[in-house]
Amino acid sequence: MTLTSGRLAKTLPTPFRYFQRIGSTNDAARDWLMKGAPANAVVIADEQSAGRGRRGKSWHTPPGAALAISMILKPQARWLPRLTMLGGLAVCELAESLGCEDLGIKWPNDVQIGGKKVSGILCEATWAGDRLCGAALGIGLNVRVDFQGTTLAASATSLESAIDARLDRSQLAGSLCERILHWQRRIATDELFASWRARLNMLGQMVSANGAIGMALDVTADGALLLSDERGERHTIHVGELVPLAGEGL
Repeated sequence: MTLTSGRLAKTLPTPFRYFQRIGSTNDAARDWLMKGAPANAVVIADEQSAGRGRRGKSWHTPPGAALAISMILKPQARWLPRLTMLGGLAVCELAESLGCEDLGIKWPNDVQIGGKKVSGILCEATWAGDRLCGAALGIGLNVRVDFQGTTLAASATSLESAIDARLDRSQLAGSLCERILHWQRRIATDELFASWRARLNMLGQMVSANGAIGMALDVTADGALLLSDERGERHTIHVGELVPLAGEGL
């Protein structure tokens, strides 16, 4: 079904703004935040033409085929690193409730089904000097994007492809927001961190991250990756691109 304000009003649990086409839902959410948006308000678009991933990567949301959604959250500054965690958890739990299997989170912000990316998460904070105004938790989720015959066929997938069933994007948006709110209320708990850590699919594997190659040992409570290189030296990596190195060992 086509996304409309009327349908979304029946499923979204918080105030929202809907756009048929937009550059970036995160940009719109941050603008709304600075103009007085309430906590947990949502910006959602049917098509996103200039979405962003981490490290400047682009994320295009084609019309009628995906979800582009940003929720405005207002946590204490110390919990900012956990927003990406709760976003990944929310997507995993939504996909699991639909019957998707072999779900995992590729550190730090990609949700995968069978090793293929189905969702990306980008959290962007807005500050006024040293005061945190809030953050936009942006999520791009492939619902029925067809990657067959494209260069992304081996690395990306969609929810409908995973379960071989048609889905209602308005209902998906509502369910996703409910899961975000569930974990937002638990942002300061060990439960959130433990649940996120349990979903990570690269711990114990050889990886490359920020030029360092080694074993992905663990993650810290603020989401940093702990990596042990071939010399046994440990690296704490807060941001970066992780690449699995299948078949390689120290």
